[in-house]
Amino acid sequence: MSIHEATFATIDSLITDNDILIIDFWAPWCGPCRSFAPIFEAAAKAHPDVTFAKANTEADQQLGAYFQIRSIPTLMVFREKILLFNQAGALPRQALDELIGKVKALDMAQVRAEIAQSQTENQQQ
Repeated sequence: MSIHEATFATIDSLITDNDILIIDFWAPWCGPCRSFAPIFEAAAKAHPDVTFAKANTEADQQLGAYFQIRSIPTLMVFREKILLFNQAGALPRQALDELIGKVKALDMAQVRAEIAQSQTENQQQ
């Protein structure tokens, strides 16, 4: 199990180079962040086919600003460079495992088609 450190300098390569990437935006002073850390680590152990990263918003404020992080912890999930999930608040272990299962099961060709359809509709309005 390896949890990567996400920084403003590394975020593009983390998103580009990994099929599924889950990022935990946190800060050392945040109690809920500290409570969520063991759940995040357990998920990383249970899902070695998924890339996990932690982004310290206190140490790298530029990254937090880039993703418009307003509350921590915030969890983001990317698959094939597409942001699929963005939610503030710590998830219970079972909810995180269910989320990972749903992300793995997605038909990404269908997701891309839905995004393209939505973009076409927005352009026509």
